[in-house]
Amino acid sequence: MSTVEQQLDDLEAQITSELPSDISVSSVKYEGPELVVYTRDPKKFAQQGDLIRQLASKLRKRITVRPDPSVLSRPEQAREEIMNVVPEDAGVTDLDFHADTGEVVIEAEKPGMVIGRHGSTLREITKTVGWTPEVVRTPPIESSTVSNVRSFLKQERDDRRDILEKVGRQIHREEMSDDEYVRITTLGCCREVGRASFILSTPETRILVDCGDKPGAEGEVPYLHAPEALGAGPQTIDAVVLTHAHLDHSALIPLLFKYGYDGPIYCTEPTRDLMGLLTLDYLDVAAKEGRSPPYESEQVREAIKHCIPLEYGDVTDIAPDVKLTFHNAGHILGSAVSHFHIGDGLYNVAFSGDIHYDDTRLFNGAVNDFPRVETLVLESTYGGRNDYQTDQADSERTLKEVIKETYEKDGKVVIPAFAVGRSQEIMLVLEEAMRSGDIPEMPVHLDGMIWEATAIHTTYPEYLRDDLRDRIFHEDENPFLAEQFNHIDAGEEERQEVADGEPCIILSTSGMVTGGPIMSWLGHLGPDPDSTLVFVGYQAQGTLGRRIQNGWDEIPTSEVGAMGGGDGRGTLSLNMGVETVDGFSGHADRAGLENFVKTMNPRPEKVLCVHGDERSTQDLSSALYHDYDMRTFAPKNLETFRFL
Repeated sequence: MSTVEQQLDDLEAQITSELPSDISVSSVKYEGPELVVYTRDPKKFAQQGDLIRQLASKLRKRITVRPDPSVLSRPEQAREEIMNVVPEDAGVTDLDFHADTGEVVIEAEKPGMVIGRHGSTLREITKTVGWTPEVVRTPPIESSTVSNVRSFLKQERDDRRDILEKVGRQIHREEMSDDEYVRITTLGCCREVGRASFILSTPETRILVDCGDKPGAEGEVPYLHAPEALGAGPQTIDAVVLTHAHLDHSALIPLLFKYGYDGPIYCTEPTRDLMGLLTLDYLDVAAKEGRSPPYESEQVREAIKHCIPLEYGDVTDIAPDVKLTFHNAGHILGSAVSHFHIGDGLYNVAFSGDIHYDDTRLFNGAVNDFPRVETLVLESTYGGRNDYQTDQADSERTLKEVIKETYEKDGKVVIPAFAVGRSQEIMLVLEEAMRSGDIPEMPVHLDGMIWEATAIHTTYPEYLRDDLRDRIFHEDENPFLAEQFNHIDAGEEERQEVADGEPCIILSTSGMVTGGPIMSWLGHLGPDPDSTLVFVGYQAQGTLGRRIQNGWDEIPTSEVGAMGGGDGRGTLSLNMGVETVDGFSGHADRAGLENFVKTMNPRPEKVLCVHGDERSTQDLSSALYHDYDMRTFAPKNLETFRFL
């Protein structure tokens, strides 16, 4: 008998001994990080509300209780009884029964009302029908991404259960090594912005943290082929942890499946959906630009199928010697500071991912409250000595002034923005400014993936700032549904109409002017001296956005491509005004980064400053060393740090 089988037998015996004699256990299984207990008495389980919590605490495992399929009531009967239990105001839009696991997925406009106070309504459902309810939100704005992901995962349920059982056995396998060490190997984003990727190694486990591309630098990918990385193949890693969905962190995750990876990806639920949206668009842009995509859409689906979503604050076993906890990073929807607890209190490492330390209109600021962190891997995008961003209130005033001046000239304001994060932040600023009369009312056209990304934001309001979440819960107050927002979905013909029409604001991807519909807007409006191009986000070295920001006003048409009307033989005169409005970045500035470290208690012993250009990483590393007397590093790519 394998060690895992023996574990499960022992756990079943222990659980049985802890339960009242009238509650039976028919089987116990690992599914990913969870222990799943099947019972022929689900209603009695539900009647004793604290029983599962007490078991989880005693066994130190996440426990899910499901009914044995043999005791399930008919779905038709259960449907009627569930609808009698759930308040009508919850707005249930769908019930989906899965007899193989005894689960019923309840989709509702107000999931909180289906859950009830401290889960009381969920327990009432199980007490009434025996089925185990799982609740998801009906998106307030229809999202094809959310719909496609949910239907795909439903279709792949059998495969997914096999994956989860396999992962569960890997997590709970016996520890084989007596060695004690922790290593971090840098595979990208060191002394540069982009291609974030690290290997975190212990004697038992190898974990890949992020796997992104480098904006504006085709072909520059993480050093996955290096012997200390995945030189022996992706099968040598036990798990992937994805901090957030931006392509410089996620773009090459599907590539792992092309080369044989078959393990879990840990991320938040919105990160999973956004990764699907952004990586499929990544393939689409590559095809339109005549480049060979590095993988196919099939690998994107495989990546989604292997995702194990975690919520902020949940401590989760992901290997025999590693527990992972996600915390809000304040950067984009679902972004996570990833805290790894290694061994039984042996060592703790936190990867910041990308962070924003202060509250924004969209998000609460990044969490830095951990029981322990010996080593912090810290982003340094704005870590340079003089990288202090303008206060957001000042930034908003400046943006409103630029919009009013352009409006008075009958021009258009074009804002290149990341589909995820900055676009929604700017939408909130514009909605409030028009509602309060600070700027004239005018259409705000959303081009590229911005509308779809916004729909995903409204699907997961629990990841947004508290007051914004409350507004989204009330449909008539949802700021993203304001009438001025227009989704451009008819392509070039609609863009031409907008360019020829009245003053307006255009929010368009891509945020660094590296492809996508922004190229078309440069072609339409670049020569117009009455219009204004406004940068509100970071422009990486080597991108067209950075070159325009630095004064380029004659752009080779090869740069804008066919989408911008370029034929590759001439230049496009950029006569429109160019403005940069700092303060809207999703990244902490120098003060925010220092405050993130300064207010950690206890502070880390070591800090690796990454994800910034050479000056930024070295400046931040030096400052943290001098100010807080901690060991700091500005590593290069392909360095390995050994701790213990």
